[in-house]
Amino acid sequence: DWEEFKRADPELTALGEERMEATGLVLLGTLRKNGFPRISPVEPLLTMGRLYLGMMWQSRKALALLRDPRCTVHSTVSAGTAVGGFKLYGRGLEIRDLEEWRLYSEALHEKIGFKPEEPEFHLFAVDIESAAYAVIRDGEWFRRIWNAAGRG
Repeated sequence: DWEEFKRADPELTALGEERMEATGLVLLGTLRKNGFPRISPVEPLLTMGRLYLGMMWQSRKALALLRDPRCTVHSTVSAGTAVGGFKLYGRGLEIRDLEEWRLYSEALHEKIGFKPEEPEFHLFAVDIESAAYAVIRDGEWFRRIWNAAGRG
């Protein structure tokens, strides 16, 4: 979860939080039925120590995660900027607990003013397996990588 990741690498999580908050959008990579990758925009929400991704009910990206939970979450970037790319690899865990869903909805409402009715969308939390950030600073690559393989 995000809190475990934050304890393990506070600098990398701070970079990730800054990149996600800067645009309020990430790109989600999932796998189609035929094995080809799919990239879709998603609004992330960091709350309750987890990174949540809410998706329209029965959307292709949600159905892809239900079929195969492996995913990549990548910050949005644009050419010619000095900001780097933050990415996570992990698994999208479907949230079925109604209390957790309700708390997520309240946090979403507090952040963007929208409160969905129960349950009209899919909700996933990302189980983070690895993360990375890369940027070119003063002509040199700056990279930071974290891998959860060494955890408990």
